[in-house]
Amino acid sequence: MKLELHRLNVKSLKFAEKTGFADGVLSVNKAELLSLIAEDPLLGKNLDVDLAMPGESVRIMPVKDVIEPRWKIEGKGQIFPGLLSDVETVGEGKTLVLSGAAVLTAGKLVRFQEGIIDMSGPGADYTPYSKTCNVVLVLEPSDPNMDKHDYEKACRMAGLKAAAYLAKSCADVKADSVEVYEQANIREGMNNLPGLPKVGYLYMLQTQGLLHDTYLYGVDVKKILPTFLSPLEVMDGAIVSGNCVSACDKNSTYSHQNNPVIADMLKRHGKDFNFIGCIVTNENVTLADKRRSSTYATKLAAMLGLDGLVITEEGFGNPDADLIMNCWKAERLGIKTALLTDEYAGQDGASQSLADSCPEGDACVTAGNANEVIKLPAMKKVIGYAQEADVIAGGWNGSLADDGSITVELQAITGSTSELGYTKLGAYTL
Repeated sequence: MKLELHRLNVKSLKFAEKTGFADGVLSVNKAELLSLIAEDPLLGKNLDVDLAMPGESVRIMPVKDVIEPRWKIEGKGQIFPGLLSDVETVGEGKTLVLSGAAVLTAGKLVRFQEGIIDMSGPGADYTPYSKTCNVVLVLEPSDPNMDKHDYEKACRMAGLKAAAYLAKSCADVKADSVEVYEQANIREGMNNLPGLPKVGYLYMLQTQGLLHDTYLYGVDVKKILPTFLSPLEVMDGAIVSGNCVSACDKNSTYSHQNNPVIADMLKRHGKDFNFIGCIVTNENVTLADKRRSSTYATKLAAMLGLDGLVITEEGFGNPDADLIMNCWKAERLGIKTALLTDEYAGQDGASQSLADSCPEGDACVTAGNANEVIKLPAMKKVIGYAQEADVIAGGWNGSLADDGSITVELQAITGSTSELGYTKLGAYTL
């Protein structure tokens, strides 16, 4: 497989009569974009599109998803297959990427399971999306009593449509840079690099239901058995977030498109190890489903003859059991594991960090403590609904002060403790 990412480097945004790209500026026809997303009868009439730039005194909340604008300019398939386009597989051809730009979907959905993005101030230091040029869709349902699943789908599709529209409008512009990625088929890949350990990526996706959902080629992942996937398919939009979960470790569609674990493993392929590919698995809620998926995922790893697995989690609490099952089952099959998770260790950091553990889980990377408390100063502008701070996960009654400042846990900040490592937190050894 060969994938080319043709990147336009977006440095600024503006509203204009025509949507397009020139000299680092992404111009957006607001009326045209609003008309596109308003086609969905499930969305209300009071929709809005706003722009937010890095460094501005702007707060965006409550944020559901973040999506990178892309458009397939050559090759089979199209972006967001199975949802916005046909179900042809992706991961090959040429894809236009508006690097530095993002589409944000914002509005009251599940209310307590969306997040905050500050474009400046201390909160901006905890979210990677304070550094993107954000096109924000402020959404509402056509009926306040609408089924939440229908409204979530409407919000999800609005974000995908907007991202595709923006990139498609720039499809004739010459790329600022082109990145080329290639991956051999399994037969060749297993034999290409003798002497290097064979390593795979066990990619856990949030699938607990009740709007805790992720989609692979448009299929709700809780309905699948673990499956093998090329990393190039992930990079080309095969996985889309439908999650309404705690903002800090929600894997946005943007973080799937730019998964740093995959990016780093591709860089180290052929040097430190032989990166064979991804095993996508789910995080269901029943013990039987956890056993089934963990056994099947680790069986695939063993059948591929893998020597090692990098395992990333999404979410916390219930999914901790899936993480640990995947760990010890792989280790007992002779496959070394490294885990990437975050912690819920209490506001003082003294509580148990994970809901489960095992002796085999002795190589673990943390993305930070989601219970850490932070005070966010008032911003000059709020896009969305600031009062949601009192009900959002990580907030409490009184989080929003009269002066517009907000006191919350990191749990409320979008992407602050990303378990893919798509975060701004780091660590050092004392």
